[in-house]
Parts: sequence; structure tokens; C-alpha cells
Amino acid sequence: MVDRQALQQKFLEMFGSPPRLFRAPGRVNLIGEHTDYNDGFVLPMAIDRSTFVAAAPRSDRLVRVCSLDFNERYAFDLDDAERQSQAPWLDYVEGVARSLEACGVTLKGADLLIQSEVPIGGGLSSSAALEISAGLALLSLSEVAIDRVQLAQAGQRAEHDYVGANIGLMDQMAAALAHRGYALFLDCRTLETADIAIDTQTTAVIVCDSNVKHALASSEYNKRREECEIGVAILKKELPQITALRDVRMKDFQRYQEQLPEVIRRRCRHVISENARTLEAAQMLRQHNLAAFGQLMLQSHQSLRDDYEVSSSELDALVEIARQLPGLIGARMTGGGFGGCTVNFVEPFAVEHFCNTLATRYQQVTKRTATLYHIHSGDGAEELKD
Repeated sequence: MVDRQALQQKFLEMFGSPPRLFRAPGRVNLIGEHTDYNDGFVLPMAIDRSTFVAAAPRSDRLVRVCSLDFNERYAFDLDDAERQSQAPWLDYVEGVARSLEACGVTLKGADLLIQSEVPIGGGLSSSAALEISAGLALLSLSEVAIDRVQLAQAGQRAEHDYVGANIGLMDQMAAALAHRGYALFLDCRTLETADIAIDTQTTAVIVCDSNVKHALASSEYNKRREECEIGVAILKKELPQITALRDVRMKDFQRYQEQLPEVIRRRCRHVISENARTLEAAQMLRQHNLAAFGQLMLQSHQSLRDDYEVSSSELDALVEIARQLPGLIGARMTGGGFGGCTVNFVEPFAVEHFCNTLATRYQQVTKRTATLYHIHSGDGAEELKD
């Protein structure tokens, strides 16, 4: 975990002035996977692990950035329109800065020192935590206030334009807007949100990192989005009112599905059914029906595995092992897929046995070591005051 005082002291040593401190959380998506870029519904929860940015303003327009996690430091000039592309992690910082300026914000130069406790590449959205924490720091140092949704959108544009991942808005919205004690229900078309309470007295949230890393900028992620768009174009011939898979009802899909190529049909079936599951899951949480919520998690994983084909043998092993353990409420892969994490709802009495047994059996089956986190819901981005 990040030692905030040590981070501030390190900044003082490196840059010679006392910093302000900002943070934004990672997130775990409870249900609603690959629905965000289809204008659908998602249910993420910010976690109690964050990316921290110690920051101080400069008198010029130079942004100097140092990452303690990568032991690297770079700089870019906001007055130089040419993209620097000096390091993959820096693209998230420079990308959000350029995106903010592109929408009319004038930023001051800054010195930034970054340290994170969000696992990198594990499906907990370390990238959004970096974008939103750096974006909030740059805005605050520049004495510019913008809507948190606009900040989230700037982070999304950074992913599109600088990183090459054509992602939806879920991760950035969770990092910017979430509240402790709640999951964030998000309509990805209207951007309307609702807080849904997570009762930590009756459930524990366990994230299990398979330690198989993935890259959201990979061709497979963007290919899934393209396949969904192909499905919309075909279905639109029979359903001219639709603009995204979010608009397709299951009964209409079943009526016209034979017109879709087999792979496209499965991609569309996942998104359409996942939207329905997410709406139902939100209602089950509101009604404190955890058993029903857990069944929806398991159905979601099956759909992601078989129809959307973004799971992996390691993720499947984690879910199958979890299903056999006492106290499990529900389990599924979470995040973009092709590695990363599972999220598990577990009855509190069973947490220790669940974690120990899952880790042991996973190693036996895959010859890999899993990392488990008992996480709690966290607040969205903020400046930390003494």
C-alpha cells in the first residue's frame, strides 16, 4: 500500500517544493461486461486501492512526470502539439492532459510523482485510476473546475486517441464518481448513475488475480467491438429503430438471429443477455437477494466464456474451483478478459477457507500462483487534505 507521507517527502526531495496529493481508485466490475461500448448497462464498484499523484504547479507549460512503480521519469510540453510517446504508461497521463486541452481547458505545467497500489494489467482498471488521478491533479493545480463526467470522458479519449483501446466509459466513470459503500449502476447511453448499497455484513468481495496479464489495446478487444457493430448493421435491416445492441430485445434477437453469421450471433447474444442480467442484478441487490445475484454472476461468466470468448483457461479454472467451495454466492471473470481477475461474492464466515483453498487448487491445476484481495468499496477521485 502507498505510504502517503513517504510519497510527499519523495516529491519534496525530487522537485524541491511541497506537493498537493490526489488519488483515484481502481474498480471491479460486478456484472455488465462488454456492454458499455454497446450503450448498455454496467455495475462496477470502486475499490479501496488507488493511484496517488503528488503534484505541484509550475510557472511554465512543461509537465514533468515520474513513476515510482516503473522508476521512470519523462516530460512533455503542453505548448508542443506533437505527441511524445515516450513510455506506454505516460500515454495515459499525456493523453488525458491533451484531451482536456482539446475540449477548451487551459492547463498549467506541473510536476507529478505517481505511485499506485492498483495491480497493473489485472483487470482492475489501473489505467483509469491513473488517468483520473492525473487529470484531477492537473485541473486542480490549474484552478479549473469541470464536471466529473467530463473528466471521465477525457480519460476515455486518452484511451482512444493515445493508447489505441476503443473502450467504453465505465472504468473512468467509476474512478471519478463512485461512493464508498455502494456499487455504481451506470446507463452508458444517458450516463445516468445510481448508487446501490453493498452490504458488507452479508457478503465479502474477493478479487482473484490469475496473474495472466492482458492488454486492452490488443486487437482482440477492438475486434469484439467491430463484431458488435456488424451485428447492429445486420439487425438494423429488420429493426431500423436500433442504433446499438442495447436497443435489441431478446425476443427480437431470437426472431432474427439466423440472419447473423454464427460468430456475430454469439457476440450479440452475449451483449443482449448481459444487459438483461445487469438490470436484473441491480434489482436483486436492491432487494438484498444475494443468492439470485450470485446466479446471475455465474451466468455472466458462462456467456463471456462461450459466446463472447474473452475468458481464458485460468479464469475458467478459478470460477470452476470457486463454485465447489463452501460459502460462495457467485463468481465470474471481470474486466476486458484474456487474463486478469475474477470477482467472487463470498459469505463472510467462509472467506479464509475460500481464499486459501482457491489459491492452492488453482496452483495445482494451472501451475500458476494467484493473488487474492479482500476488497471493499471505495470513494471516487479526490484531493487528500491533511
